[in-house]
This record gives sequence, C-alpha cells and structure tokens, in this order.
Amino acid sequence: MSITADDVVLLEAATNAQGDLVRALKADLKAGKPGITKEDVTAAVEVLKERKASLAALLKDLQAQGGATGVVNKEETRRILNDALERRLFVVPSFRIYGGVSGLFDLGPPGCAIKANLLAFWRQHFVVNESMLEVECPAVTPEPVLKASGHVDRFTDLMVTDTVTNEPFRADHLLEDALEKIMEDPKESAERKKEALNLKTIIDELDEKQLGEQLKNYNITAPETGNPISDPYPFNLMFATQIGPSGYMKGFLRPETAQGIFTNFRDLYYFNGGKLPFAAAQIGESYRNEISPKAGLLRVRQFTQAEIEHFVNPSDKAHHKFKEVANVELSLYGREQQMGESKKPVKKTMKAAVDEGMINNETLAYYMARTHLFLEAIGVDIRRLRFRQHLTHEMAHYACDCWDAEIECSYGWTECVGIADRSAFDLKAHAVASKTDLDAFEAYAKPVVVEKLEAAPNKQLIGKALKGDGKIAMEVMATMSQEGLAKLQSDLASGGASITLPDGRVVALESAWVVVKTVQKKETGRNFTPGVIEPSFGIGRIMYCMWEHCLYTRDGDDQKIVFRFTPLSAPIKCTVFPLLNKDAYNDFATALGTELSVGGISNTLDTTGVSIGKKYARTDELGVPFAVTVDGQTLEDKSVTMRERDSTKQIRVPSKDVVGILQKLCALRSTFTWKDALAKYPAQEAGGGDKEPSSSSDAEKKDKRANKPAKNANADSKPKVEGIPADRFNHVSWEGSLFAKPA
Repeated sequence: MSITADDVVLLEAATNAQGDLVRALKADLKAGKPGITKEDVTAAVEVLKERKASLAALLKDLQAQGGATGVVNKEETRRILNDALERRLFVVPSFRIYGGVSGLFDLGPPGCAIKANLLAFWRQHFVVNESMLEVECPAVTPEPVLKASGHVDRFTDLMVTDTVTNEPFRADHLLEDALEKIMEDPKESAERKKEALNLKTIIDELDEKQLGEQLKNYNITAPETGNPISDPYPFNLMFATQIGPSGYMKGFLRPETAQGIFTNFRDLYYFNGGKLPFAAAQIGESYRNEISPKAGLLRVRQFTQAEIEHFVNPSDKAHHKFKEVANVELSLYGREQQMGESKKPVKKTMKAAVDEGMINNETLAYYMARTHLFLEAIGVDIRRLRFRQHLTHEMAHYACDCWDAEIECSYGWTECVGIADRSAFDLKAHAVASKTDLDAFEAYAKPVVVEKLEAAPNKQLIGKALKGDGKIAMEVMATMSQEGLAKLQSDLASGGASITLPDGRVVALESAWVVVKTVQKKETGRNFTPGVIEPSFGIGRIMYCMWEHCLYTRDGDDQKIVFRFTPLSAPIKCTVFPLLNKDAYNDFATALGTELSVGGISNTLDTTGVSIGKKYARTDELGVPFAVTVDGQTLEDKSVTMRERDSTKQIRVPSKDVVGILQKLCALRSTFTWKDALAKYPAQEAGGGDKEPSSSSDAEKKDKRANKPAKNANADSKPKVEGIPADRFNHVSWEGSLFAKPA
C-alpha cells in the first residue's frame, strides 16, 4: 500500500484531536463534572496511545517507502541528492563562475546521457509505437500565433512583491508554504490542520481577489524580511523578443511546444492521407520567465517538453488500442476524492474508469495508461505516482477533462505530465486568427440531403453601390459559416446588416442587396474541426523525481551514495575494471571496452590503481547497473566476472558473451533480466577482489580465491539495503521484465 504525506497529516490531526479529548476529560474529572469517570479517561488514553503508535509506524513506513525521502527528512534528502548531482556533474547551476542565474541549470555528461535515454525511450514508447508524426518547430514565435492561442493575454501567474525591497514572489506559493507549515506543526489543532488541507486542495481555483483575501487571512509576509506584501497581480511569463533588425515584428520564446503542431495541422493532415485520428509529436525547449524559481530543478526558466497532439473526430473518441490497456490499474485522484473527506486516491482499471464516467473517453484513458507504463519503465516508484483530475474551476471553459500525472518527491506532489482533452479550441482559434481552413472531412457511408442557408446577392445592386468592394463583399458572403449566415439573415430582417472585409473594414448592407435563403443540398460528407487530446511531458521534472526515487545509501552510510537507475535510464550501462593495474589486465579490459562500444553499450574503463571496492563505489554513485572485472583467471580462460549494482551479486561469464548479455539486459524491449543471467551462469564469490592486496604474490592468491565459483549462491535473493524494503525493487529490470503486460 502506498503511503503519502497526506496520510500522515490526517492521522496526526486525529492524534492531536484525541490528545485534546484526553486533556478535556482529565480536566472535567478533576473538576468533578457529573458523568465523567476514571474509566472514561483510561479508555481515551489507550486510544491516544494506539494513535501515537500508529503515527510513529506510519512515519517510519513513509520514510522507508521513499528511500531517503520522508516528511521528517525532506531537507536532508535534497541536501544528499543535490550534493551527489553536483559532485558527479549530473547537473550544475548555469554560469556559476559569474554567480549563476536562478532557474537556469546545465546538464553534465551523466545528466545529458540520462536525458538522451529517456527521450529515446519516449520516442520508442509513443512516437514509434503509435505511428506518430514528429515535427520540429522554432522556439522563436511571432506574436500573432501566441495572441491567437491566448498566451499573450492570459499566460500569467499571480505575483506579489515585498513592499520595501520590491522582491517578487509567486502568490500561491507563499500561501502553499504557510498551509504546509500549519499541517506539519504538532501544536496546531486538528480543525486548523484540516482547514489548511482543504484550502490547499483548491488553491489553484482561487482568483486574484480570493487569493489576496487568503494571504491576508493567514497574515503572510515576505519570507526573508517579514515585510508586508502587495496585493496579487498578474505577471505574463513569456520572454519577449524582436524578430529581425527593424524591431517591427514582435515575438516571444515559446512557452510550450504545442503551437507549432497546431499551425502545421493542415499539412500534417494531408501528409496522413486526410485521415483521422492521427497524432503529432514534438520534443523541444520551452521558456517561461518564472517569478521566483526556488524549487530547485522543478521550476526552471528553460526546460524540455515532449508533447503529443492527438487529433480526433469530436463525436468519436474511442481508441483502437484501448483493449491493450483496459486492465491497467492506476491510482486516480478524482474530483470526488479531492473534495471528499478522505483526500485519498482510488485504484481503478482504465475500463472501469471509462465505464463509470470518471475518465471522459477512451483516448484520454489510453494515454493516461501509457504514461503510467512509461514512468514505471524509467524507474519512477509507481507507489508514489497518482493521476489527479482537474477540479471544475481549474479547467478552461472549452476543456472536456484534464488529468495530471503527479509524482511525490521531497517537494510534495509534483505535476510532471498533463493529459487534457482540449476539444477543438486550439484549431478553431488559429483558423479564425489566420483566416485559414483547419477543418477535416468526414465522408458519409451514403449521400444525404440536408437543408442549409445560402446567401444570394444581387450582383448589380452590390456592384453599383460598393464599386470595387462589391466583388470582395460577395466572396465574403460565399464563404460564411452557417452561424454567420444565420446572423446575417437576422440582421437583414431588422435592417442593420453589415459584413467585415478581409482588411478589417465594415461594410453596411441593405436588405435589397442580398437574400439569405434555405436550400436543399446533397452532401457526401461534412467538414468539422477536430478535437485534440494533449499529453504534455515535462522531461526535467520527471528526471528529478526519478533521481529522488532511485537514490539510496548503502549500509545507511551517507558517503555510500547509490542511484538505482534501471538499465534503460542509466547514463552508463557498464564499467570495465582490471583487477590489477598491469599491462596484461589493462590491455584485455581496453579491448573488451572497445567491443562493448561497437555493440552499442555505453561503458567506461577505470585503470586507476585504487581498490576494486572504491571503483565499485565510484560507479554506484553514477548509477551504473553492471560492472565487468578482468582478473587473473581472465588471462587463463578469457572469462570475466559481472556484478549487478543493487544486489552486488556476481557471475562468471566467458568474455565473448559479455556484449550479448548486456545488449539483452539493456535493450528497450528485452525480457531478459539479471535473474535470467544468474540462472544461466555460475555465481562468483564476492569479496575476493574488494580490497587492495598488500603485495604481488598476495594479489595472485587473492585473485584465485576471488575466481572460485560459489557452491550455494542464491540466485533469487533480493538486495538488502538499509532502510528500504525489498519490494521497493520490484520494478527494477533484474527482478522482472519492465514491459510485462498488466494482468
């Protein structure tokens, strides 16, 4: 069972409430209040003891469940993680020698490799598997595009400033921080904690006025100075720029990658043979001028998005592959659960969720399930993953249904993927603004006769009255929508009709110039604007949460950091060590490393003279899942030892098999696991090469002992890691296939 910080908050509130009851009963008993007995107090004390014990156990389980993460040590988790990430150059602040810029980070070699691995798998899992059309569009976007999408007018966050220093803060974040402090404070009453939890649930629904009232209600001031803060006001998050040297064309760095797909819809539709449904995808950088990016790597000003726009007929949102995920079970935090008393998600299969109407349609549910499988495969702890449904007031008026894949980390539940049914809003907005047809065509099984409005202009009267504009006016009426013709018909009847020409001029029409009439037409199909289901992935946030979930310390020692990356996501798949720093060992190791590289297995060679144990520790910090050691026996029979990182178990394998074994272990779609390797090859006793030998002769003796196969090795044993239960490792590749189909 997955445990969350919210569970702790609720039990803590119940414990505090019981404590209040015990104190009240003791006071009443002492005062001699009628009806209060010593037995009543004793019974209440026993309940209090039980709740305190349950709370302590829950805190312990939560801490164990999250490895180094828990409500009691989230700051320590971040310190350990950030120290490891910077020290091993996964990620560092940008422009650090100049003091750095908040919200900007550089990825080092391991970080780049992990990101490349995740994006490669994302392409395989979505683009290739779903036959999507991938595009790449510029980051610099002209203003009219983002004006049509609504970003120029509405892409804002509410900001407040320190009234003395003018330092800016995001208003909702200040309120969230204050609410979390109340929920974690043991001195606060259960009622006040529950009030804080309820407000935190709906914080995204608060408008400018309501948010300002709550900031005042909780007496919130500037965090560092304690100075008063201003009332909230909107701040547009886009980076503005100018296109070209003249400065006449205004533009922005794109805040999302989606708009490039929408503006290419017509060409993509024709490329796809004029058929729906189809999906288009784009991976690229997006930019948001965050007000106060202080949540580490989770809130940055430049980030990588991977977005999908799945275009559908609005009247048919079934998905032809839905059966493949119908029985996938997700943790769903729907509106009913968020607004109810429990504040806890429920487990449901996709079929049940769609049948019950909890999820709006099959296509939306299909992408939710595929997202769940993607996150599980890359190493996210699915017990700390939930899908939260947007509350009614969170959604845009045009949206049908929206869900966020939220991952729990030391910063709380963090939105990492948004999956939304946006209806036909985007294409309609761009069609109107660009005056371009962005419709699709649906052919009928047989022709049908329909009644339609049609404008019949009097060419002679219009030409005489409007001169050169007459032809243009008639072209406008010929291309009017049915809604436009209905309005024109009504306006002509009331004597106040007019039309707008392409250049923006408004031309008045007299009733004698045009008649709007109903005619019967035979049609073979209809034009319509497609709807769109949009999964949007924040790659940086996913990476950070995965890093937290994969972090643990060996034997409880903070100096022995290990990243439990899956072979799929690991930056380096294998390290090659010569046991001794001798030419024969080094030459064999170098040749083996070259074979691995040619075989597509990323690897690193360590020929330094440090002990084998220190070499293992170095690569454990990088999350390298496998290590191959060249030792004395290698020079005799060309066999090597292979070690798995988390279990630290070793096997003895012929060097000619190493490339093939690792290719199978690290392949995107492989079902071959470390458990299979343990069953196929003899186990190797561990420890013989873990310490630096004192002399050459000792080295040779120890080398031989290290190479002796173990007689009773338990190939099925799970890793024993301080503070982490064995079932934490169930989704790691050596325990079972990452891609096994759900029951």
